[in-house]
Amino acid sequence: MSSRRRKKAPSHANHERWLVSYADFITLMFAFFVVMFASSQVDKKKVGRIAAYFDAYIKDGNAKAPMAAKDSPGGASAKESLPQPSAELATMGELAPVKQQLDQELAREIAEGKVALSVQPRGLVLSLRESALFPPGQDTLNPEAIPILSKVAEALRKLPGHPVRLEGHTDNIPIETERFPSNWELSAARANAVLELLCHRLQLEPQRFAVAGYADYHPVANNDTPDGRAHNRRVDIVVLSRSAAEMEPQQRPGDG
Repeated sequence: MSSRRRKKAPSHANHERWLVSYADFITLMFAFFVVMFASSQVDKKKVGRIAAYFDAYIKDGNAKAPMAAKDSPGGASAKESLPQPSAELATMGELAPVKQQLDQELAREIAEGKVALSVQPRGLVLSLRESALFPPGQDTLNPEAIPILSKVAEALRKLPGHPVRLEGHTDNIPIETERFPSNWELSAARANAVLELLCHRLQLEPQRFAVAGYADYHPVANNDTPDGRAHNRRVDIVVLSRSAAEMEPQQRPGDG
């Protein structure tokens, strides 16, 4: 046997190490896109539930969206996981179709500044100025007020589940007559005159209505100008949203 040491075979550089890093990179990218895809699927389900929620509102005013009866695997029920709409959005879903109808039917009165419509968190507010309803300082309805209130009555018939509040308002100029010692009496009497027409002549259900007189304490314009005072002399017909109606006194079984 030869005593000489064998020569080592020359070592070769590994030119394929980059494949390991590349494989790691591809694996990470794959995991990233899997997570993103899974997240997008969850979002689509949430959007679907929200769409069903608002569809129920618009169709029949049902405040309960179609949801699964059982709790989700995470322990929270589907109702708890569904984002709830704000009061303004919910009210719009309930009352916007009726507002659209009244916008069309009362277009002339709105253009003349006799009527104003708005949707607020508490409900649909139809403001009728004094000039559209009453002679100055009186609570007897003008003949031209009848067609306006008839159109309002037809719209209210399409919302049988909603209570209605009639709110009388005046400007800040004091009144003192034999019939009306103050603006309190005048504002309440005008709201009551609208109630009488809607319930007795136009046959709406009286149990839906309430009357309030606010005198000059809830202005919508500045009382320092004639135009501002004209805006403040009004009767507001407020169709309460479902959330606002829940805070109203409830009718007891056997009443009316």
